[in-house]
Amino acid sequence: MSTEWDAVTKIGKNVSGGGPRATVARSQSEVNAARRSGSLIATDKKYVTGNKTADPNGQRLTKVDRENEVAPPPKVDASVGKAMAKARGEKTPPMTQKDLATKVNEKPSVINDYESGRAVPSQQVLAKLERALGVKLRGKDIGAPLTKPGADKKATK
Repeated sequence: MSTEWDAVTKIGKNVSGGGPRATVARSQSEVNAARRSGSLIATDKKYVTGNKTADPNGQRLTKVDRENEVAPPPKVDASVGKAMAKARGEKTPPMTQKDLATKVNEKPSVINDYESGRAVPSQQVLAKLERALGVKLRGKDIGAPLTKPGADKKATK
């Protein structure tokens, strides 16, 4: 009965006892010594990107993971930007990017992105630019003069 009252419970980080403490073997010789002594051994491979001597399997798996990611959206073709710049220059007086942006109710940076090929194509913006510049910016014949719908029917009759 007195053993229950004499038991001491230790709390804190300096408590000794318990099971065997896990140690990390940092070299191959330490791992071999642990194997000879019969200790429990678990080996895990770590993949480090900054280390050139790392196992290439980790790099290959990372590459496979990247292949499954979503592809970035397509950008405007360079021919669209060239056609826009050419059409702006042929206007009298020549139209600046800012003038074109004001005419189609867009920011000048949007026009710059389309001309440089950095923009993600929007059909609405391309339609406004086609009407303002008078050239086709979508389809097969990019840069061709824009014809009004129904004009082809009148020409054939």
